[in-house]
Amino acid sequence: MLENIGTEELISRGQAAVMNTYGRLPMAIARGEGVWVWDVDGKRYLDFLTGLAVNSLGHRHPVIVEAVQKQAELILHTSNLYWIPSQVALAEKLVQNSFADKVFFCNSGAEANEAALKLARKYAKNHYGPHKYEVVSLDNSFHGRTLATLTATGQKKYQDGFDPLPAGFSYVELNDVAGLEEKVNANTAAVLIEPIQGEGGVYPASPEFLQTARALCDKYGALLIFDEVQCGVGRTGKLFAYEWSGVTPDIMTLAKALGGGVPIGAMLATDQAAAGFKPGDHASTFGGNPLATAVGCAVLEVMLAPGFLEGVQERGQYFSHTLQELAAKYGLTENVRGSGMMIGLPVGDQGPQIVESCRQKGLLINCVGGKTLRFLPPLIAGTEEIDQALTILDEVFAEIMGDH
Repeated sequence: MLENIGTEELISRGQAAVMNTYGRLPMAIARGEGVWVWDVDGKRYLDFLTGLAVNSLGHRHPVIVEAVQKQAELILHTSNLYWIPSQVALAEKLVQNSFADKVFFCNSGAEANEAALKLARKYAKNHYGPHKYEVVSLDNSFHGRTLATLTATGQKKYQDGFDPLPAGFSYVELNDVAGLEEKVNANTAAVLIEPIQGEGGVYPASPEFLQTARALCDKYGALLIFDEVQCGVGRTGKLFAYEWSGVTPDIMTLAKALGGGVPIGAMLATDQAAAGFKPGDHASTFGGNPLATAVGCAVLEVMLAPGFLEGVQERGQYFSHTLQELAAKYGLTENVRGSGMMIGLPVGDQGPQIVESCRQKGLLINCVGGKTLRFLPPLIAGTEEIDQALTILDEVFAEIMGDH
């Protein structure tokens, strides 16, 4: 552990030893409590990014801390050659509270999506033959950084330099019903959709678009996959985002918030879809390990407690409404997007400058697509913390855009 060193020294040593794969900010977070984090120099920040929707119950939540401690005293890891009690318990909780019948555990959202794509292709070939392997995903989507998931990601910037990419992937624009109807055919194994595009700019899929995807998958025997890695596990004010649309997928992927900060991924599927895999078709050494699944159980216990998700909805509506008022004050004409505590505000090319000014004033957010501010506050954030964030944002808007 590197203790009692400042930001500059830590950055210098990190640049010397850590591979250069991130455009890191000039700060290092040392600890957290609730909705707050502190850097190594002792400065406090209001964390409205939460590790990119990972720390949805905030930092050092007592239920999560207790779950980690208790499980660490029992056993941290065992092979999936044996049954793991906390894995079975978490799978049961997910099945009982979703459309799914079976769960596969892994370690990240990319792994969950990779597993979903493999399952869809295996299912399609088992039922229809070798011609049925194509996957339709969306422009501006983000599904991960493995070769298959970055191919499914409809953003060229993530694919540059990694050719040749896996074959069989095509893209349509979000909410383009006619375009989707053109792309899906008898060769389609799966349609892959984020109910709310996160990295792409916080764009929700319309109910009509999702309903069309469901109907086309039914028509052509394809599997409908919802990527809820970012928008799932309470983020929208329901446990899963698909619940808002009335459209049920065949497969759903989760990660991020499910582990409350501990790495975990999950692929949920109906019995029919899950039957595409048999022993040996897919696996994960660390997937569903005792520690991660014990914490996952604790996270769901908190989120499924009476009133928790309703509170997320209420505070999310308050945040969206007051943020929209603030945007209007400064002449920003586009609407706030998102649901629950997953919120985007288009601000144009000034987005990165706004993010940096907020950071300097003690508020952590980020900018996606270069033009949209993304807010992913802890689901436990109250109106007081939301107001504090908006006060900082108001100050930054006044400095950058001028008084209106």
